[in-house]
Amino acid sequence: MTIAKKHIFSLILILILAIGAISIANAYTGTGFSHNIPSSKYYDMSASDILSQYPDTECHVEESAVCTQVVDGDTIYLDNGKKIRFVGVNTPERGVEGYIASKNFVQKLCLNKKVGIDIDDRKHNDKYGRTLAVVIVDGKNVNEMLLKEGLAEIMYMPPSEFYPYNWAGSNTHVADTHSPSSSSSNSYSSDTSSSSSSGSGSYVANANTGKFHVASCGSVSKMSEKNKVFLSSRDEAINQGYEPCKRCNP
Repeated sequence: MTIAKKHIFSLILILILAIGAISIANAYTGTGFSHNIPSSKYYDMSASDILSQYPDTECHVEESAVCTQVVDGDTIYLDNGKKIRFVGVNTPERGVEGYIASKNFVQKLCLNKKVGIDIDDRKHNDKYGRTLAVVIVDGKNVNEMLLKEGLAEIMYMPPSEFYPYNWAGSNTHVADTHSPSSSSSNSYSSDTSSSSSSGSGSYVANANTGKFHVASCGSVSKMSEKNKVFLSSRDEAINQGYEPCKRCNP
């Protein structure tokens, strides 16, 4: 009987170790994004030193609260109870190279400080219930700073009020599973910047409603100029997350 119990104990121990090994092997790594920026890079820099390198953002502070915890480089908690997921960006997960550097950067700028948030009007929350937003510190867009510093990759997940490709730097990485084609990215940038003046494009999307229309649709004439996004094809509109108008059926 004693020998049998020892065998059972040994089997249970082996099973526990096997499950642990599998859990480690399958640990969540997100998109797998990593970077090799050393965690010491910003140690000797103050938050003011970092912020002074960036221009004021055009995003608007909708709410303000104190950051009480930095979970990682793209998630913070506020004293008003909100859990904020930095919209449009993705930083390395725990255990992945670059995790500490990205987290330390956000801690330096946000932890125990009053920050502003510009909530994504087209998609307020992610599937975990976190508020999707641009985080603003002293008038600067921290989401944009993470991308330009190489501490985060672009993770564009339409529908979204924000288009993170406009924040990218020369060395910004793009999450392969969430990025539109490069042609769509370029088209968006050029169409957005010239939409009020050129009036070109076979389709017109409404950045406010998330719908797209043929250029001759009656809804286009009623659309605010600032909300017009001109697109060259139906595929481009779909790839950018717009839904077809039920009136003109583009």
